[in-house]
Amino acid sequence: MLHYLRGDGIMRHCFYSFHYEADNWRAAKIRSIGAIHGAREAYDNGWEAVKNGSEQAIKNWIAAEMNGCSCAIVLIGSQTAGRKWINYEIEQAWNKGMGLVGVYIHGITDRINQTSRVGSNPFNGFDVNNVPLSNIVRTYDPAGYDSATRYANISQNLGRWVEEAIAIRNRY
Repeated sequence: MLHYLRGDGIMRHCFYSFHYEADNWRAAKIRSIGAIHGAREAYDNGWEAVKNGSEQAIKNWIAAEMNGCSCAIVLIGSQTAGRKWINYEIEQAWNKGMGLVGVYIHGITDRINQTSRVGSNPFNGFDVNNVPLSNIVRTYDPAGYDSATRYANISQNLGRWVEEAIAIRNRY
């Protein structure tokens, strides 16, 4: 889930949160954006190695992956919201003072060239001082008429969205 992303000339270490089984193909496309812009390519996230481990092993892995990150990018697919480990990652990112941003990826094709239906906002159900986290964290549904144009929209804007998420988090 770790990836270096160029944001306004600054290298940012970001954590990617996504539903692995349903969206790993789409997520791999998004995670490769930094490589396209000359940053270090995203490596396999290692989830396969820990997903069947103990809860503590998974928590330790998430903590290690988040270490040194300034922002968590939640890639929102049709089944992302409400998942145990996605919720845990959102909570941990917020508690660590990381920026949080959501990007809808239902319009990005998977390995069999299919898109999916839009998912619910995964930040619903979290509160910060009686304010819904979904009112604080911004989510983006990339514009475009097909997967390629949506990918281009994400590629052009992800750095700005990350910087914005970090600035928003710094206000809370």
